Amino acid sequence: MPKSRTNWPDWSALAPVAPGEGPRTRAVYAELRRLIETRRVPPGGKLPPTRELAARLKVARGAVVAAYEQLAAEGFVEARQGAGTFVAEAVPAAPPGVPLARPVPQRSPAPPRPQPGKLGSGTADARTLQVLRSLYRRALDRPPDSFLHYGDPRGDLALRVEIAAYLRAARGMAVEPDQVLVTAGTQAALDLAVRATLRPGEAVWIEDPCYPMARACLSGAGLDLIPVPVDAQGLDVAQGARAGPQARAAYVTPSHQFPLGVTLSMPRRLALLDWASQAGAWIFEDDYDSEFRYTGAPLAALQGMDRGGRVIYLASFSKAIAPGLRLGFAVLPPELAPRALEIRDATDRYPAALSQSVMTAFLAEGHYAAHLRRARKRLRAARDALVEGFAEGPLTARAPDQGLHLIAWAPEGADEARVHAAAEAAGLSSRPLSSAAFAPPARPGLVVGFAGFDAETLREAARRASRAVAAALSERRRTPPAARWQGAAGG
Repeated sequence: MPKSRTNWPDWSALAPVAPGEGPRTRAVYAELRRLIETRRVPPGGKLPPTRELAARLKVARGAVVAAYEQLAAEGFVEARQGAGTFVAEAVPAAPPGVPLARPVPQRSPAPPRPQPGKLGSGTADARTLQVLRSLYRRALDRPPDSFLHYGDPRGDLALRVEIAAYLRAARGMAVEPDQVLVTAGTQAALDLAVRATLRPGEAVWIEDPCYPMARACLSGAGLDLIPVPVDAQGLDVAQGARAGPQARAAYVTPSHQFPLGVTLSMPRRLALLDWASQAGAWIFEDDYDSEFRYTGAPLAALQGMDRGGRVIYLASFSKAIAPGLRLGFAVLPPELAPRALEIRDATDRYPAALSQSVMTAFLAEGHYAAHLRRARKRLRAARDALVEGFAEGPLTARAPDQGLHLIAWAPEGADEARVHAAAEAAGLSSRPLSSAAFAPPARPGLVVGFAGFDAETLREAARRASRAVAAALSERRRTPPAARWQGAAGG
């Protein structure tokens, strides 16, 4: 049998001190039997040593030994030589009317493995993981002060220096280390930025379609969301100004719009900056995957063009390396830093010290640049393989110039839910395009990721999905309209 361990403090909390009066043995026996019969100590669960339990309950050890012996004689527990005392696998049920505790699994079930196409996957390869292991060992050998003491709510200065240097060189930004606030990902950065700038009830522009988690964050803050359509040039600023002239902020993904993948054009960028300056509004620039551009250098960030101090830049290392690092950051206009720090200090205090130490070295020693070079090459091949897998139809996809996802378009008029279900059943993860939209999209489609999986796996998953979708759509066409209506009504 697998070796069992008992957490003594937690276990003893289940067995209160015996009543102040009456025989100790009988009181301990009755309490243990109650815990066993109600399954609060499940079959096969290990009881603590008699000496330990006696000390916890402040009774003589002999009383506990006698209680254990009585339980064993009645078949509630069994003693195993050299291992301890365990609850029997088959024990009498609790008396009528006594509620049973919910069963506690003895082993945590393994989570299902992500399917190819899953959005939000990291890009770390074996070499990157090897480097991270080495850097974590180094950090544990010589832990930073912020690991053993409370750290700076802005994040470690050394990491903020490296982030600022990287953003100046790679994204054309005007940023100093004091403007950088290290967070547990982009979502945390957006939440901080929203609370530092807006009040419930104020209006904010949001792209339509948009990143669902950003929509959830803004909606959860009690803001009035104004969906602004996205076309081939990105967010339609003129339409936003007409629909929400009173808006106090705009949330945008200008470098690679999620989910459509378009880039905010230069005229639209200038118009958005002009609007923010004139309206005294804020722009939340989510730059979630700008590192992965396949036809040249990454585009300059909107923040680097801002002369009015209205852009709050948000990014993370989740997609660039791995979500499990839980490291992101915001670049704040100087006037916002004090308020953001007050909020940060009152919530999660400061970011994880070890991960910050590791990321500082990863950036400073050139590992990040090397990782991105390898990742871009690997992701380009994965992207192309995914597109090739869709080539047989009925789903169609174009290789995007940037990012970690694409849209597999379904035939016009197709049932998007049916297409999505067929693709998922065939082993290709995706997100329906409509799930990211306020208004129904003009054409159904699936948002599919190509990070975190090798090219051949993605190619085969796309082929299986294409065949499954073709079969589902063909079956749909063969079903008479009356039969489809009756089936829906009967469901």
